[in-house]
Amino acid sequence: MPGWLESLPSAVPAFVVAFGAGLLIGVERERRKGDGQDRAAAGVRTFVIVALLGAIAGSTAVPWIAAVLAAGVVALTALSYWRSRSGDPGLTTEVAMLATFGMGVLATQDAALAAGLGALVALLLAARTRLHAFARAWLSDREVYDAILLAGAALIVLPLLPDRPVDPLGAINPHLVWRLTVIVMLVNAAGYVALRLLGPGWGLPVAGLFGGFVSSVATIAAMGRRSRDDPALLHGALAGAALSSVGTVLQLALVLGATRPAALGRMATPLAAMGLVAVLAGLLLSRRHLATASAHPPAGRAFDPRHALLFAAVLAGMMIGIALLGRAFGASGVLGGAILGGFLDTHSAAASVTALDARGALAPADAVVAVALAVTANSVTKLVSAGTGGREYFLRLAPSLVAMIVALWLGVAATRIA
Repeated sequence: MPGWLESLPSAVPAFVVAFGAGLLIGVERERRKGDGQDRAAAGVRTFVIVALLGAIAGSTAVPWIAAVLAAGVVALTALSYWRSRSGDPGLTTEVAMLATFGMGVLATQDAALAAGLGALVALLLAARTRLHAFARAWLSDREVYDAILLAGAALIVLPLLPDRPVDPLGAINPHLVWRLTVIVMLVNAAGYVALRLLGPGWGLPVAGLFGGFVSSVATIAAMGRRSRDDPALLHGALAGAALSSVGTVLQLALVLGATRPAALGRMATPLAAMGLVAVLAGLLLSRRHLATASAHPPAGRAFDPRHALLFAAVLAGMMIGIALLGRAFGASGVLGGAILGGFLDTHSAAASVTALDARGALAPADAVVAVALAVTANSVTKLVSAGTGGREYFLRLAPSLVAMIVALWLGVAATRIA
């Protein structure tokens, strides 16, 4: 029996996937090609054949055959563009044709990946109108700039940073510092998108929730000022302020998990107790706000790069400061440093403490107490910030903040007993 017949069963899935990918993309292009003499050159049959040519090129054992097929597809693609450039200078169909050939080749190596890419390309082509509207009308120049900046921070800067301590104290890990900074930027951007999508009814509550990922203290102060400027927004401001503590708890869990997963496991019960109280308070206040909401959601941008850089600087400085206190005074110095750091930023203090825990420089039980002290100190700062909203704002928000801390320490006690 000829060798190619013996290999036929193993090649069948590749050709089936190539056929399917070409068919999906071809159907979409067929609907766009138009009618008459001015119609586009490539439709459903062309794309199916191109995909199958890719599968043939990928499965042949003769290199020159694959090269000839690839060169032929490139030449035909160039010819197609030359024929249609006067009516439509775009390259979408031609690039899609080359991608289809590539997916046919890929199907002989990884059929599942080729199938997924085929569906993705077809989806992108079908969503042309929505994508154009999103890019041209929905997004502002600043939002595009922020998206590019965030992509650069996550995909360019982060992989280049060393994942090890670089200072004499062994306290600062640049990769860890920047990873946590990127998390702050990501969650803040997610909050901004939610604010744009959900509209004015959920504007203040959603802004408060995601503002808590960045700084619950600043969010509470901002909501207080908004409430003072416009008393009609009191309930919405209170809802946003209470939900900001949910953001604090969730991002604290992210920070602990990114720094030391074992520390997150030990803090799970205290954080869950505090988060539950924050959620209940936020939902109760949001329900009251939604009944009378009429204000526009607060304006802003996806994230503030200056705040992200400040977070990174504060985190690095606190890592050094707490490491120095720990070296000088032992566990008591770390606890004191966590309290001092918590007044400024819970997440930075918690990351510094768990980094010491990860290196074995701090007992696990002491690390739990230190994180709880940092959260408590930060809650004191929140109470001070709540005073910026006036007497009624403070008196309505303070009980929920106190209840969160009580729940946190009850969770710490339950963890230590267990």
